[in-house]
Amino acid sequence: MAQHYLPYGRQSIDESDIEAVIEVLRGDWLTTGPTIDALEAAFCEAVGAEHAVACSNGTTALHLALAAQGVGPGDVCIVPAVTFMATANAALYCGSDVVFADVDPDTGLMTPDTLDDALGRAGGKARVVLPVHLAGQCEALDRMAMQAEAAGAVLVEDACHAVGSRWQGEPVGNCQHSRAATFSFHPVKTIAAGEGGMVTTGDGELARRMRLLRSHGIERDRSRHERQAGEPWWHEMQALGWNYRLSDIQAALALSQLKRLGQFAERRSALAAAYDAAIAAANIPVSALARTADCDPCLHLYPVRIDFEALGQSRTSVMAALAARGVGSQVHYIPVPDQPYYRARYGEQDLPGARRYYARTLSLPLYVGMTDEDPEFVVGALADVLAG
Repeated sequence: MAQHYLPYGRQSIDESDIEAVIEVLRGDWLTTGPTIDALEAAFCEAVGAEHAVACSNGTTALHLALAAQGVGPGDVCIVPAVTFMATANAALYCGSDVVFADVDPDTGLMTPDTLDDALGRAGGKARVVLPVHLAGQCEALDRMAMQAEAAGAVLVEDACHAVGSRWQGEPVGNCQHSRAATFSFHPVKTIAAGEGGMVTTGDGELARRMRLLRSHGIERDRSRHERQAGEPWWHEMQALGWNYRLSDIQAALALSQLKRLGQFAERRSALAAAYDAAIAAANIPVSALARTADCDPCLHLYPVRIDFEALGQSRTSVMAALAARGVGSQVHYIPVPDQPYYRARYGEQDLPGARRYYARTLSLPLYVGMTDEDPEFVVGALADVLAG
């Protein structure tokens, strides 16, 4: 392994993050305390949302957003074929079925056309459409919201890659076109909490319901119910919920990181621009990430497109050769309907856009700790490998 090694993603932790966590450890609350409230308020301000509900990770954020709306048996959720499997899994957790939408072969994103096809296959049962902001990019949220509404459904944005992204000049997560948006604070994401998630919404009742469900469905607000005086232990289980709480320790790290979101977004944008320039100058058979209209992404990933079959090289051998030169890489993602569980459940799917995107995609290193010279180093290594 090369001495100078760049992983495909990495968290950025500084002394302010460490001090924020230490302050919580020295306090009275380790979980479900005041730092949760502070993080939710700060996240609302950062993305322009009315309500934010913190939870344990991006998967539980998706599950809460669907379950709190009563998604269940007989419903269908529309999920793009290219995503992490949690997007589809969350629908099944609720007892809903999934119809997979194809994606644009150059962006990996569900489009209005592929959504229209999926809605047709849903047979009038679509309840929720889940556009995934793959790598941090959005596609036609206004049009897809109108399509969903016409079909009797709503949008729930899987924005787990898109903390800090903007669409039509507005922050992703303000829920202007969606019922809710979900986020992840996994270490390789823009904001790290170790593990952690958030759901934003403009619906106050939905936010209340999600807070109930994230903590076993337990209600402790005595103002909502008439109780005898002198019962400080009082609580009622109003619904079947889960333990999806975020700890104050994790919230402290996320809150500290959120204060640098602007810096993180600026750095990721600069690194992506350096990659774009290096690829253009290298004159190699590699296409930079295809960009969508109206989106100013805070890129979580930097996927490129390489026609491995035309080059006569396998993606596996290219990744191994890059690693030997100090460059980590990853593939995002194997199409979810091709996973054995989903193939057994729904059969073989005819989704040519997803298959073409998957066959050519490779994620190169992108994280704020990279130097200005690293993108050129990575592209140089890629050029050497492809020439070999």
